[in-house]
Amino acid sequence: MKTVYTLKDVEEMKSKGESLPAGAILTPQAKDAVKGMSLSVSAPKSSGKKEFLIPDFEYKWTAGADPKTQEELDRFFFSPRIQQLKKLIVDLGKRSYRKNYNDGNGGNFSVRVGDNLVLCTPTMISKGSMTVDDMCLVDMEGVQLCGTRKRTSEVLAHIAIMKRQPLCKACCHAHPPHATAFALAGKTPPRCVNPEAEIFIGQVGLADYGTPGTQKMADEVGEVGKTHDCVFMVNHGVMTWANEIEIAFWKMENVEAHSYTSLITLQLGGPRRFSDADAGEVLKIRSALGMVDQTKNPDFKECGLCDAPEFRQGSVCSAKQAAPNAGFSSDAEKIVAQITKMVIEQLGK
Repeated sequence: MKTVYTLKDVEEMKSKGESLPAGAILTPQAKDAVKGMSLSVSAPKSSGKKEFLIPDFEYKWTAGADPKTQEELDRFFFSPRIQQLKKLIVDLGKRSYRKNYNDGNGGNFSVRVGDNLVLCTPTMISKGSMTVDDMCLVDMEGVQLCGTRKRTSEVLAHIAIMKRQPLCKACCHAHPPHATAFALAGKTPPRCVNPEAEIFIGQVGLADYGTPGTQKMADEVGEVGKTHDCVFMVNHGVMTWANEIEIAFWKMENVEAHSYTSLITLQLGGPRRFSDADAGEVLKIRSALGMVDQTKNPDFKECGLCDAPEFRQGSVCSAKQAAPNAGFSSDAEKIVAQITKMVIEQLGK
């Protein structure tokens, strides 16, 4: 995979007299800088086959090179790369707010930007009205280092996952209504019915309730997030993580869409599950994309894609649930069906 070149990268290459490789992927600021530089571009290597790439926007840092003094921290906090990340978080906040994922000042975003550094959103602010100047920088204990607004208290839960799961570099917390409905009920959506949900989400984890912003909540979420890309925080909301913040937000969109369609499907008699063989193929795609390996979860059973029997029409799953309260009660399904029938009869009259 080709490297994404930042402003800092092209400036260093210019100072060393190096050339950009052909087809190099540049950040917007790097593109602007290259236009004003006499930076040469290497001739493309002829392979006889055109290469199509997926850009990699994961924030990468040099181990052991975190800024130390306040002056160094401030310079880092306002550096081009961090300013670019702040703009992305502001954009994601607006997108999240427009989708009705964040009520009031709810939800938060974070990106790990060093061995001991995390960029995050502030507390007590609508995600639809944030600006670049509102962002905060904290260490891996949640101590604020930079920014004028106070950091979100819930960054502790983000950090708890980052500490336990090296693949986690960015977190998104929100309250999307349909996924949060599952979380309030202490349930998770059905499995083996939606390939996109299986690839990007897999088994949703359930974290027991903890008061928002407390270390108890952080530890609950951190333990579950270690082996789950998506965590339903019981009686609270949803947390998703990835190696970059955009993908973490995509997972939030994915689990909300899956939860929404699952609730509608229940009114139509329940989802139709695809086969174990198909589930295995989906699992291969998930693995190829570098998603967290849920087979290492101690609760993993059989293929790891089995679902509650209430969701599997005419069949019974022999595996135990990956989450103890996952799925719906069959009695609840019958009640929904009965109410739906009554409504249709009344409309007919």
